[in-house]
Amino acid sequence: MKFCSRSTHGGAIPWILLLIALGVGGWFFWKSKTNQSGADNFRWVTVAAGDVEDAVTAQGKLEPKEYVDVGTQVSGQLKKIYVQIGDSVKTGELLAEIDPRIYQSKVLGDQARLKTLAAQLAEAEANLDLAGQKLDRSNRLKQSNAINQEAVEQAEAEKKVSAAQRDAIKAQIEEEQSNLDGDKTNLEYTRIYAPIPGTVVLLDAKEGQTVNATQTAPRILEIAALDTMTVRAQVAEADVMKVKPGAPAYFTTLGRLDRRWSGTVRQVLPSPETINDVVLYNVLIDVENKDRQLMTGMSTQIFFVLGESKNVPTLAMEALRARAPKSDGEKGTAYLVRVGKADGGTEERMIFAGLMNRTVAEIRSGLEPGEKIAIPAMTAHPGNVPNFAKGPRL
Repeated sequence: MKFCSRSTHGGAIPWILLLIALGVGGWFFWKSKTNQSGADNFRWVTVAAGDVEDAVTAQGKLEPKEYVDVGTQVSGQLKKIYVQIGDSVKTGELLAEIDPRIYQSKVLGDQARLKTLAAQLAEAEANLDLAGQKLDRSNRLKQSNAINQEAVEQAEAEKKVSAAQRDAIKAQIEEEQSNLDGDKTNLEYTRIYAPIPGTVVLLDAKEGQTVNATQTAPRILEIAALDTMTVRAQVAEADVMKVKPGAPAYFTTLGRLDRRWSGTVRQVLPSPETINDVVLYNVLIDVENKDRQLMTGMSTQIFFVLGESKNVPTLAMEALRARAPKSDGEKGTAYLVRVGKADGGTEERMIFAGLMNRTVAEIRSGLEPGEKIAIPAMTAHPGNVPNFAKGPRL
């Protein structure tokens, strides 16, 4: 009986141990699957130290800040052009010359007419003196009753006529002198000088060509001062109120994407342009061009810097999903994020963001570089994407 009792208990123990082992193994298998499933539902975004820039972007074209269309104020044939495109010129340098012979002949004619009028004036003054003498003699004779009153009145009239003739000739001399001055000026206009120092960038005329300045002054060439260039940026109406004169800006060109040129906003022009139903405002930015790398007509991508923070904690915008608007304040814009813990878990934490753009945000409070944020692995629904109102416009 005792033997049978020990044999029954000894056979049950292995089955019990097997059931325990299967239960423990199943629990660990379920736990590992659960952990794997949770890990697949989120991913980590790391807080990093970096720079954040809030900017408005726009397209633009380069043009010289100062340029002059040099034309002619007189008509005639271009006798000589002394410069070519690319030549540097100084103020007062001779650029071109129009055939002056017609204008020279006008000046000589005016001078000859002035000499004729001068002779006529001398004759008129002599006649006036003679008329005065006759009047004096008539007055003396009248006192002795040698002549009648009619003779005296006739002498007075002759003197007045002589004075009027002299005054008329003087007026003709003034008129002719004015014509001479005008013709001398036109003669000077046949020689075209540089009004500003700079570089010849356009040459519209050729030697031997006849130019007509009757109604408008035809352009001969264009001079531009290339040491300072202006970017004419076209800014959308939604962003133009953020751009102010004196604001910093930088831009790149298609030929030198690796280089930034910096300048400041000189002026925001008040009159817009409408292109394909889009309202755009021209903003002018001046930039130095001592090395002459920038050329007229180049296309540019401009960034108007509204604010920037350097070497601050930054976080990818995709990690800012849950807003806490009631907590917004001086610290910044409030968000709720899930921060990774040392034991592998996560905790919810409120953080405050400052400057933002389309990719990263400045973290002013709540996070430090190196910390990790858990975000859903699936792509966020468009409705959950944070507001980019403070980011740059592309």
